[in-house]
Amino acid sequence: MNLQVIRNVRPLGGSACDVVLEQGVIKAMMPAGTAAPGIDCLIDGQGQLLLPALVDSHVHFDKTLWGTPWRANTAGSTRNERIANEQGVLGNFAVAIADRAGPLIEHCIAKGSLYFRCHVDAQTVWGLRHIEAMLELRQKYASLIDMQLVTFPQGGMLIQPGTTDLMRAALDRGVDIVGGIDPATLDRDPIRHLETLFDLATGYGRGIDIHLHEPGELGRWQIERIADMTRACGLTGRVMISHAYSLGAFPPHDLLALADRLAELDISIMTCVLHQAALPVAMLRSRGVNVCSGSDGIRDAWSPSGNGDMLARASLLALRSDWNRDQDLAMAFDIVTAGGAHALGLTRYGLAAGCQANLVLLPAENLAEAVVNHSQQRTVISRGKIVARDGVYLGH
Repeated sequence: MNLQVIRNVRPLGGSACDVVLEQGVIKAMMPAGTAAPGIDCLIDGQGQLLLPALVDSHVHFDKTLWGTPWRANTAGSTRNERIANEQGVLGNFAVAIADRAGPLIEHCIAKGSLYFRCHVDAQTVWGLRHIEAMLELRQKYASLIDMQLVTFPQGGMLIQPGTTDLMRAALDRGVDIVGGIDPATLDRDPIRHLETLFDLATGYGRGIDIHLHEPGELGRWQIERIADMTRACGLTGRVMISHAYSLGAFPPHDLLALADRLAELDISIMTCVLHQAALPVAMLRSRGVNVCSGSDGIRDAWSPSGNGDMLARASLLALRSDWNRDQDLAMAFDIVTAGGAHALGLTRYGLAAGCQANLVLLPAENLAEAVVNHSQQRTVISRGKIVARDGVYLGH
């Protein structure tokens, strides 16, 4: 039957149990010490915390400078200046995308992330080069991770003729999600931008994930329009708004009706935490809005920061939100696991019979300690196989 067992672990900090696996799937969970002694032992957890694999819901692997010599950041202060700077840096970069993004993916696996949504540039300055590189990398790591790809018009869609055709070509090649960015301040025509995105999504049967950095009332107005179009196009549960900076510009009590609309339409909000004004995450979740998180850029031309560790991101979210109670720290953990899984529409995710055996073991008493300490002593299991120990990727 090809059974394996993970012995003596505490799922999410609960009672110790044995986890029986069959062909990379959780078959059963039973009290510690009760799994048949003859089953092959994958690992004795020795009472460690057992977690589902982490979910990085927003990352830009194709942009990274990971593994290359340190490069002083030359980006300007505005979004357009940063886009132009990135085009200059990456236009003739000597190291191929695969040789930068591949090692970064392995690093993220070693931190316990096995699910990703990666926004991949569709820009006329380099055509489909980024899309094709990430499709190849997705295939290379397909036995270990699940990676959704978004066709992302970083340089603008309407203002760059030919970009929409590139996005269609990316979708034809198997990219999963339609991406957008700042319909008003970048593309200067918010309704046409959004209509184009929703037309692509409905035409190809895909979801939408839109970068929305628009401030204040402008951003709030666009969130309302996204909700209108989500309902009109029948895309409930298939739309994510990434960043949503404008939600941090209002008192939480002023956003209750909007939050209820987002919850009704199952529109997820993705926060990378590093906003000028912190998003009202606790209020959003209290109204039933799904919230997830991601790394965003990691060591790229926009910023030299980022470490690809979603437990560290949960810790940062808790710190930024002034969350100190155990239940609040556990909420931060939920955002980088179940919140991401829901946003990405994952099936067979979690710690129950029938779920894929994509797991993380680490020393901690409970979820709160796991978030605060985000220990690097992690064992990462992908589909029933140990793929990383103590921050070191072990290979396919």
